[in-house]
Amino acid sequence: MSATQGAAFRATVTATGFVLDVPVIGPAEAAERVIAAWQDGADLRQLPDGKWLFTLAEPVEIRSDRAPGLPVVRTDGSAPATVGADATAAAAGHVAVGAGGVTVIHQIAELAELDPAGWFDLSGLTLHRPRPVGVTEPEAEPVVESLPQQPRPDLRAAAGIAPRTERARRLTEDAPAGARRRGAPFAGRPRPSSATGPFAVAMVVLLVVLPLLVVVASQGGTFHVGVLLLAFAAGPAAARFRKRNSGAAPGPEGAGAGAGTSEPEHGGSRGRARRPLFDALLARLAMRTAGPLIHGRHARYLRELTTAFEQRRWEDALRDAIRLTGDRSAEQKPWLALGLPRRYEGALRPTPRAGGSGAASPLSGPTVHQHLAALYQRAAEDLERAGRIDEAAFVLADLRGAPAEAVALLVRHRRTAQAAELAEGRDLGADLVVRLWWQAGERERAVRTAYRRAVFASAVERLAVDDPASARELRAAWAAHRRESGDRLGAAEVLWADKSLRPSAVADLRDAVALGGPTRSRALPYLLALGAGEATRALALAVLDSDGDPATTGRSALAAALAELPAADPALDRELATAAARAVVRDGGFGGVLGDRDTGARHQRLLKRADPLVAADLARPSRAAPSAHLTAHTAADRPGTLPVMDAALLGSGAVLVACGQAGVRLLTADGRTKARWDVPADQLVLADHGGVALLVAGYGRVREVSRLDLATRSVRPWTTLRARQIVPSFDGRHLITADDDGIAVLDTLAPRPTVVWRELGGGERLVGRLARTPAGCTGVVVSPLSDGTQVVELWRWDLPGWELRSRLRPDAFRPGRSAALAAGSLLAADPQPADGSPDRTVLHWTTESPLARPGARPSIEGVAPHGPIVDGDHWTLAVPGPDGTGALLHTGSGAGSAPSATVFFPQADTQAPGLRRHADAVTHWHRSGRVLATTPDGATLLANLRVTVG
Repeated sequence: MSATQGAAFRATVTATGFVLDVPVIGPAEAAERVIAAWQDGADLRQLPDGKWLFTLAEPVEIRSDRAPGLPVVRTDGSAPATVGADATAAAAGHVAVGAGGVTVIHQIAELAELDPAGWFDLSGLTLHRPRPVGVTEPEAEPVVESLPQQPRPDLRAAAGIAPRTERARRLTEDAPAGARRRGAPFAGRPRPSSATGPFAVAMVVLLVVLPLLVVVASQGGTFHVGVLLLAFAAGPAAARFRKRNSGAAPGPEGAGAGAGTSEPEHGGSRGRARRPLFDALLARLAMRTAGPLIHGRHARYLRELTTAFEQRRWEDALRDAIRLTGDRSAEQKPWLALGLPRRYEGALRPTPRAGGSGAASPLSGPTVHQHLAALYQRAAEDLERAGRIDEAAFVLADLRGAPAEAVALLVRHRRTAQAAELAEGRDLGADLVVRLWWQAGERERAVRTAYRRAVFASAVERLAVDDPASARELRAAWAAHRRESGDRLGAAEVLWADKSLRPSAVADLRDAVALGGPTRSRALPYLLALGAGEATRALALAVLDSDGDPATTGRSALAAALAELPAADPALDRELATAAARAVVRDGGFGGVLGDRDTGARHQRLLKRADPLVAADLARPSRAAPSAHLTAHTAADRPGTLPVMDAALLGSGAVLVACGQAGVRLLTADGRTKARWDVPADQLVLADHGGVALLVAGYGRVREVSRLDLATRSVRPWTTLRARQIVPSFDGRHLITADDDGIAVLDTLAPRPTVVWRELGGGERLVGRLARTPAGCTGVVVSPLSDGTQVVELWRWDLPGWELRSRLRPDAFRPGRSAALAAGSLLAADPQPADGSPDRTVLHWTTESPLARPGARPSIEGVAPHGPIVDGDHWTLAVPGPDGTGALLHTGSGAGSAPSATVFFPQADTQAPGLRRHADAVTHWHRSGRVLATTPDGATLLANLRVTVG
C-alpha cells in the first residue's frame, strides 16, 4: 500500500455508505453496527461475496479508521466507490468495491435487499393503548357467544317416515299428555302431572260417584251425603297443596343453548315426587266399571300394529308405532292409569336426554312391553338386511329406546358422522362420542368434547383398539391442547405414553425446565431418559443437593420421579439414584407428596439402582411428627414503597406481584427484582400448571386482560371485557367470570372474548365470590320461587364439565360476612356470638356432610370487622393485632377447620390483606407492599419481603 493510499484510510471522508465485511466480523456484529448508524431512508444490500453494502440517506463526515465498515464516497462522476477502489471504473447505478488491489463493479439494483426489521424480537415489549385524559373506563369488546349445541338428530325425517294416521291419533287421544314430553333442558325439575285425563274423570263421576251418592242418600241422611262430597272435594285439594309445597327451589334455568348442567341429587327438600293417592283410587274404580271398553281399544291397537309389522308394511307400521322407554318391569309405577303406553308426540328425533317412562295401565304391563320390544327388534333386523339403514336406526333409537344399538348399526355401515351425532344427542359415553367425531373428521369438535368431559385418556385408549394411527393423532392433538394452554409438562407427559412421540416432547420439556421448581423437577427425568447431556445431569444433581423446603425447591418431586423413570445412561442413573436416595433420607421422605407405603416402595427402587455401598449405609426415611401448636409468622416491620394488589409464590420460588399502575414484577424470595413488565395489573389469574398468568387491570367494571407466558416471560394483550368478577385461577385456557347474565366461561386463546359455557339465568343470580379448584367450583346462588319469594343455596359444580353436584341450603348466610369454599362448604364469621365471648369471632360452617364434632364451633380471638377471604379451599380471617395496631390473619384449610397458622402485618389495617393458594404454597399479601408465603400447613416460611421501587 502506498503512502497516499494509507493516508486515505486514516483521513476524514464524506461517506455515503459503508461496505461491511460480514464473513470476517460476523452477522451479529454487522447487524449491531448497521442499527447504530441507521437513518430513515437508508438501504441495505448483500454483495455476492457475502459482504453488505450499507447506503445512507444523508452523507456523514467520519474518519475512515473509525467507520463501521469500508467507507463509500462519491467520485468526480457522482458514482459511489469504496476508499481504495479505482474511482475511474465507477459508473452511475453501480458501486466500485476495492479488495486486494482489485476493483470489482456491482450493479446496485441487482443486489439482494436485506430487511433489518426481521432482526428485532418484539415479543417482550408491551403494547400500550393511549386513552384520552379523564376517561376512566375503556370500551369493552363485544363478547362472542359460542355455546356448544346439543345435537338433535331427526331419524324419522332421515328415514322418510310420514306422520301418524288420523285413526292412530284418535286411538290414543285420551292418553296422558303431561308426562309425554320432557321440559326444556335445565329448566328445573318438572312438576309431576296427573295421568288421569278428563275422559277418565268424567267416566268415574258418572259410573262411580253418582251411583254411590244415590246409595248413600237412600240409606243415610243428609249428613252422610255431605261428608262424602267433602271427602271427594278435599282429596284433590290436599294433593295439589302437597305438590305445590313439596319442592324447595326450581332447578337452574336459562343456562343457554346446550349448557350442560346435569340434574343434581338434592337434599330432603327435593324428594321424589309422589302421585296423589286420589288419582290411583279413581283409576281403580274406573277400571272396575269401564275396563272392557279400555281393554278393547288397547287390544285393537296392538293387533293392528303387530299385523302391519309382520306383513312388512313398513310405511303403516312405522307411522303408527309408539315409543318404548326402558324396561317396563323395572319401571312399573305403584299406581294405575287409564292411558295406553306412552307414545312419542311431535317430531320423532333423539332428544338431548332420554325420555321418561310412559303411562302404565293394567293392560300395558310387562307382557305388552316385551311383545313390542321383540316386534321392534325383528323389524330393525329385517330393515337392516333390506338395506334400509335409516329406518332400522329409527326403530332402534326412537321406537325400541336402544340408541347404543342404533349407533353400532350406523358404525357398521360407515355412517360415522350420523352415529356421532346420535351418540352425543342421546348422551352416550363421552369417550365413544369423542372417538366417533374424530373418525368422522370433526377433529376440533372431538377435542372440545374430550376436554369438557375429561375423557381424553379413555378416548385415546378406546380408539387405539380399532385404529392405532388415529389414536396417535388424537394423542398428539391432546398434547397440542395442553401446550396451547401453557401446560408444557402436561403436553410432554401425554406424548410420553407413545414411544414414537417421545422425541417430539423435548421442546415442551425444556420449556418446563425453564419454569423451575417442582415443574422443572418432574421434567428433568424425562430429559435424562432421552439421553440428555452434561448440563441436564449437573442441574439434576444441584437440585438434589439443594437446601430449603423439599416441596418448594422441587427436591422431593425430582426424587419421586427418578424412582419411577431411570436415566438412559446406567452410570448416570446410578449417580442420580444415589443422590436421590440420600435426599429422601435427609428430608424424611418425599416431602409429604406420597403416603408411607408409597414412600417405602419408591425408596427401595432408588436403593436397588444406587451405589451398593451407599445404599447399605443409608437409614430408612423417617418423617418428623407434625407440630401440634399454632405456627405464627410476622411480615416485614414496615411497608414497601410500591402497593401490592395481588401476589403469588410460583413453583420456581419466585414471587409474582401485581402493583397496579406500577406494573408487574417477578421477585426473588428476598425481594430482588428478576423481571418486570410495564403492564398495569390489579389482579393475577394463575394457571393451575403455573406456566401462564393473566394480568388484569380494572377500570370500574371494565377489565383489560393481558397474557403472560412465564416460560418465555413474554406478554401480549388479549382483550378488554366487562365483568363483575374474575375467578383468580384457570386451567390455562378457560377463564371463569361473572357478568349480568350469570357465570360465563371465556376461551382466552380466542382472538376475541368468546363465551364457550354459561351457567345460571332465569332470575338466578350469584351472591359473593366464586371459589375454584381444578376439580370444582362453588358459589352462593339466589333463586326465585314460584310464590315470589327467594331461596339461597350453595351450588357446587364439578369441573371441567360443569356438572351440578349439589345444592345446599346454608344454615347461616350473612352477605359480606360469608364465603364459599370450592369443596362445597360455606364459612360465616360471627363477630358477636349470642352465647360466646364478646371479644371472639365464631366460625359457622355449612357443609354437605356432618362435621366430626358438630357441637364444637371453632373460634378465634379478636373481632373480625370483615368476612373471610377464600382462595380455593384455603381461607383467612383478619382481626386487629393484639395491641390494636396491625392486622393479624388467622388462616386454615378445608371445611370445619380451625386456624392452622397466623400471619401478622405490623402497622397495617385489616381492610387490605389478600390470600393466594398456588404451587404448594399459601401467599399472604397486604396492600401496604408486603408479601409473606408459607407451606399449605403454615409450618414453614418460604418468602418474606417488601416490594420496593429498586
